[in-house]
Amino acid sequence: MTNLVVAKFGGSAIGPDGVSIPQIIQRIGDMKKDSKVLAVFSAPLTMVDGKKRSLTDVILEQGRNSENGTLPTLDGVKATYDKILELVNEENKESCKNSINSHLEKAKKALDEAYSKKEFADEVRSRALAFSGEILMSHVMNYILRSNGIKSDAVEYENWPIITDNNIESTNFLPSESRGKMEKTAQLVEENEVVAIGGFIGKTVDNVTTTYERGGSDRTAADLGILFHKKYDTSIDFEKDSAVVSADPKIVDDGLAEVHQLSYNEARLAGMFGMKILDPIAIKEILENGVDMPITVTNMKNPEKITIIKRVLDEQKGHPIKIVTGKENCAILRIETSLVQKLLTSLEKDKRYSEFVILSPFTKDGIEFSRILFLDGDYVKRNEKYFLGFDSLATITYNRGVITLIGDEMWRVQQVASRTSAKIGESGLNILNMDAQEETSRIIIVVEDAEDNIRKAIMAIHQEISKINFI
Repeated sequence: MTNLVVAKFGGSAIGPDGVSIPQIIQRIGDMKKDSKVLAVFSAPLTMVDGKKRSLTDVILEQGRNSENGTLPTLDGVKATYDKILELVNEENKESCKNSINSHLEKAKKALDEAYSKKEFADEVRSRALAFSGEILMSHVMNYILRSNGIKSDAVEYENWPIITDNNIESTNFLPSESRGKMEKTAQLVEENEVVAIGGFIGKTVDNVTTTYERGGSDRTAADLGILFHKKYDTSIDFEKDSAVVSADPKIVDDGLAEVHQLSYNEARLAGMFGMKILDPIAIKEILENGVDMPITVTNMKNPEKITIIKRVLDEQKGHPIKIVTGKENCAILRIETSLVQKLLTSLEKDKRYSEFVILSPFTKDGIEFSRILFLDGDYVKRNEKYFLGFDSLATITYNRGVITLIGDEMWRVQQVASRTSAKIGESGLNILNMDAQEETSRIIIVVEDAEDNIRKAIMAIHQEISKINFI
């Protein structure tokens, strides 16, 4: 069976104004030696007032300005692509320039609609983002690949293989419908060494443009892996500026350990709780579709440094606690246990939302209450009426932060709960809730989300881990 690598390159991998594209070409050149490559691209970064910004944020700002009566402009976006255009050779430059102009015209049309309607939402928002960002970037990268002697093509939006439901701005992948629309993409993969496609973007069966949540290019890579895994020996590669380490290097700068392997479960939990490894919903979709394919997180600047993510791990010899991570801006919903099942069913089937963890229940005045920790407080705020509709007496507490330890075999670590809780106390933090479950090998510590509490807790626990013995 022919090998296929679905390789995802995010905005940070592309760099401001495409500065890292030569490295991307090198990486794709290495991959295509023994595999076909399906390359998923995010929107590039740009520089605004000396700071890195994603073009996605630039377009969102233009959209908000349009709502408020300011004429939208794509001059800054055009300037970024003009710089990237310098990487295209003369043979392909005119075609690439035409592609940039035609896609930006579609994005400008969407922004003009937002200006006239004073509303930047739903498909108007999705079209503005799609044709200025991910889809356009995939076409530009196709011309750059061709300029470097690589046989490549890009997926046209008319033939888009990622079919989704009708949740326009936070859409969900529909596997069976997508399989019915993947013929053209499959043909491109068969005929070329490399095929470029934009991440983050979908379309409904009625051709309405949709977007995943932020970070959705990870899901696009996973979804393409799901679609192609029976036809090719498929693997997924996330190209980043680092492989996985034992904590966020922006928080912990001393004593970080390389993480060589993660299970699907460990990677998903780490993603849910703040580690920017990959979108945890990408793992969820792979599992839901019964697919077992390896995922590699590669340090693009040093490709020998990798982390392998797979369903069943090899024998583990290192410390069972692999990652210490945390998440700010969480919320806790307290609801009668007798009413919680309807909510959980609705979250799964209606909202297709899974960024929450069920904590241990408690009993008060003879009534049992369930507690659900939501890892996105803003999502809860936007949907308060929805949540309270299941129990008018339910309560929601905001401004909570959570710290967790990641490791499927954490049960092998002696005194882990007592040692970590003591370390947090020594750091001057008050533990509001601690939830330890042997069955899930999970420890969750809830503190107030104030000042730098989460950062201090992560640093304290990470420092303690190496001192705790394990079986």
